Amino acid sequence: MAEQEKWQWQEPGTTWKGVGLYHIILTIPDRRPLLGTLVVPERDPSKARVSRTALGNALVNCLLGIPRYHPEVQVLHFCLMPDHLHAVLFVRRRMAKGIGMLVRGFWQATKKLGRAYSAASSVEPNDIRESCQEEKLLGKLQEETVRLEKLAAVLCKEMGDEAYYRLEPVFKEMPFIRPMGRRSQLPNTIRYIDMNPQRLATKRLKPGLFRVQKDIEIGGRRYDGVGNATLLMAEHFKPVHVRHELLDEAANGDSQPLRNYMNGCVQAARQGTVMVSPFISPKEKDVQAVLLAEKHPFILLADNGFRDYYKPADSLFDACASGRVLILSPWPYDANKRHISRADCKALNAMAEEICHHLMGSGKFS
Repeated sequence: MAEQEKWQWQEPGTTWKGVGLYHIILTIPDRRPLLGTLVVPERDPSKARVSRTALGNALVNCLLGIPRYHPEVQVLHFCLMPDHLHAVLFVRRRMAKGIGMLVRGFWQATKKLGRAYSAASSVEPNDIRESCQEEKLLGKLQEETVRLEKLAAVLCKEMGDEAYYRLEPVFKEMPFIRPMGRRSQLPNTIRYIDMNPQRLATKRLKPGLFRVQKDIEIGGRRYDGVGNATLLMAEHFKPVHVRHELLDEAANGDSQPLRNYMNGCVQAARQGTVMVSPFISPKEKDVQAVLLAEKHPFILLADNGFRDYYKPADSLFDACASGRVLILSPWPYDANKRHISRADCKALNAMAEEICHHLMGSGKFS
């Protein structure tokens, strides 16, 4: 909750009331798959989808009902996952009380559904599966959804406040709220949301490549890692570090040394060398983009550790699933970290060189 709240508000006492786009995520804190079952036909992640439970269906109905109470808000897009819900809301005109109050009201409604689920205790996450009797099952799902929604409406009155509030609300944490500062973010956010079932299917089919590996020792230093650790067994390694001298020369009109260095990195990768870098500066990111586009393996040093349920960003996810990337971090995850410091940059670049020197010289990893 503390981590989420740091993202929900720009500063204490301020709210977002104006026209804008907002990405909302509601999560079951203990990650129980109560909202649906991941279905992966033919073990093909691109065909993955989530088959909803009655609780998941009721949650979607609750989300789509927001405009009835807030006509200034449009639900642009959503994706239900087994343990969380993504939604993009479009506020079309200035709100009286802000997006935080709207989302809090939605949250209260979802907690009623959660308590109804707890009271009914008849909807299991695996009830709805692919079957030749799909129409019959869908009819059963709709009946259970309606029953759950009706139960949520009358439960408190029938049970009394004390007994009602002892029921587990399921959705215990306030939804995450992220304002989308530019309309150009919308296509990327929708793509990210839509890719969630495929990513989850990929992680389940290839768990070893997405599991956080603890205490990988290289040259006496310990790292946590995600990805293909066998890259550490390669024969050749090279750091990617675009130094200020090259940038200064380019700024003064002589860009050839910079081009030569960047081209040299790409040429080395094409010849089988595993590149190692935090890829911080724009020119280093340009090298990384070529490595990704040409599908060369590389090791990325990250400035923060791996939170629970970590998954690589869009640009790295497919490469990780294909075994072409190893992400290493020397530091534990810090929820409060927002920006990389200059000291971190220097330290990570030094570690990249240290890793290459050790793996090329005295031995491999422990």
